[in-house]
Amino acid sequence: MEKFASIYQRAAERKGSKENLESLLSRPLTAKQLSSVGDDRWLAAFTMKVFQCGISWQVVRNKWPNFEAVFFDFKIDSLLMLSEEQWEAKAKDPQIIRHLTKVMSIPANAQMIKSVQVEHGSFSEMVSNWPENNITGLWLYLKKQGNRLGGNTGPYTLRQMGVDTFIFSSDVESYLRNTGIIDSGRGTKRALSAANNAFLHWQQESGRSLTEISQTIAYSGGDNRTI
Repeated sequence: MEKFASIYQRAAERKGSKENLESLLSRPLTAKQLSSVGDDRWLAAFTMKVFQCGISWQVVRNKWPNFEAVFFDFKIDSLLMLSEEQWEAKAKDPQIIRHLTKVMSIPANAQMIKSVQVEHGSFSEMVSNWPENNITGLWLYLKKQGNRLGGNTGPYTLRQMGVDTFIFSSDVESYLRNTGIIDSGRGTKRALSAANNAFLHWQQESGRSLTEISQTIAYSGGDNRTI
């Protein structure tokens, strides 16, 4: 396995300097910071990523204030009181992006969050206390318990919310395949376990977060976009 120092050096050279590379890296939130995030923000983030699948992310962002208004600022209890007929009506609202199956992910994921609240007090508490050495386990939890949160949707949401996670972006996946770390479908338990172990190895080696390691790998290969 390539040492992280070598990956980092290559990424720094591609970005012009270590300073330039560092300016591109983001840092995750602490467990304490994560635990204070409102569960309505989790539902909003899941919903945004679900709607961004297959269409321009910017289109969704432009419409987002309307989503917040139509869906009661994603307050869990308020949304769970709606009838199926009311949900169908909301799916036809021209203020948002009209897509029934994506809209119906909202009550499904609201129910997931509500169930977690019963057991853990809040969804944020569960996420902030999730074992740091098994981030792919959280991916699988979202895929199994959530609605339309499989693939990269769940992990990208976690990253957006400040959770320390790597991402199977095209550049990261290519690196893992080219170096023989994974050799099966990225969603298989075999690939997830191999990737998880590799990132934990680099984390112990470098002292960096999974987020920083993932971004550094992405910057070390693929298209060399300018800052």
